Amino acid sequence: MAPSSTNLAYGSVILAAALWGGSIVAQKMALGSFSPVEASVLRDIGGLTILLAIWWWQEGTLATLTNVDVRMLGLLGLGVLGNHLLILMGLSYVSGAVGGVIIGSSPVVTALLSAMLIQDVPLRAVWAGSVLSFAGVGLVSVAGFQAAGDQPLFGSLLVFLGVVSWALYSIGSRQLMERHSALTVNWATLLVATVLQIPLLWTDRKMLDAGFESATPADWMALGYLVLFATAIAQQAWLFGVKGIGPSRASVLGNLTPVAAVVLSAVMLKEPVGTSEILGIVLILTGVWVVDRQTSRLRT
Repeated sequence: MAPSSTNLAYGSVILAAALWGGSIVAQKMALGSFSPVEASVLRDIGGLTILLAIWWWQEGTLATLTNVDVRMLGLLGLGVLGNHLLILMGLSYVSGAVGGVIIGSSPVVTALLSAMLIQDVPLRAVWAGSVLSFAGVGLVSVAGFQAAGDQPLFGSLLVFLGVVSWALYSIGSRQLMERHSALTVNWATLLVATVLQIPLLWTDRKMLDAGFESATPADWMALGYLVLFATAIAQQAWLFGVKGIGPSRASVLGNLTPVAAVVLSAVMLKEPVGTSEILGIVLILTGVWVVDRQTSRLRT
């Protein structure tokens, strides 16, 4: 890959990580007027509309999809569904800062699962960093008892499962993007996630019961951020970066997400950021650094 293309791939991943840091705050704000399912469905419908318009303008035709491709797109759609819905549900129980720090474990989760499933790096190169990062996740999950919500550990678990869903999506999407564009993979998997979520609206409603006028302008703006920046732009940027530099290296740059999430949660949501959250970030980022250092040695 040419240096300019590699730099563009790295820049795309950094952009996605920064935008996702802001999305934690936007998701917390949106939950003021919308249920988790409502917020997730509206976010995905909006993002899908934008991506389809861009796809029609840039490509307009589908390459031949094999039965294997269709099955893979369906499975990857479950990864998108799990990431969007589980994190929104988890943020109902924990603060944005706690959720952001847990999401910061994504690089190590991706590297660990990548080593186990596709063996792009040896497991021995990532286990130590994984232990450190998971210790950080555990620490902030316990600290979540001091955050808003009645079931903070359950909320932390939901957020973490959302992270696992995205890790599996990142790993599986790279192989599919060898035959199809990142844009095609993005909108197709988002379509699957959207269709699967719509029936859930009958079980989890807030704005639909209270009426559209119950949603505040600030919450609509937060939802707009999720649609445009966190879904349409960040997700596309992430897939482009993963295609260029691979899931393991791309995931390392995800360490920007928890930092941005904690800072923005403190500034915009006025959430307290204590010693546990700071120490959790340190442990998670140390784990990321250890994984990156070990895998870098293998690439040289």
